[in-house]
Amino acid sequence: MFAAVVILILLGALISLTTAFRALGAYLRFRRARAVFRSDVTDEVARLATRTDELEINLSALDARAAELPIQISELQQSLNTLRVLTGALGASLRQVQEVLSFNALKTLSADRVGRIVRDASAPKRGSSG
Repeated sequence: MFAAVVILILLGALISLTTAFRALGAYLRFRRARAVFRSDVTDEVARLATRTDELEINLSALDARAAELPIQISELQQSLNTLRVLTGALGASLRQVQEVLSFNALKTLSADRVGRIVRDASAPKRGSSG
């Protein structure tokens, strides 16, 4: 009976030792996984922090550009108004030139006036000869 108890004790010790080694292995795997996870999470958090900083800088730049838009729109509207005025003036000038150059305008000039203009242009000038 004493031998049976010793065998049971040795068997229990062997099972306990095996369980202890397995528990130690599981604990070491857990620590390794936790270290890798922590490293990965730390790297990812650092990357996200850098990206967030970039986004904040870009957002500030966009805010500044958005603040300039009303000024640029106002300047564009002023330029368009100036362009409308200049286009209107150019159109009026071109219509006047068309009227002057039109055949109807030339027809209204009397032949006498045209003749006098031609005679005055071709007549020798009187003056002192020297």
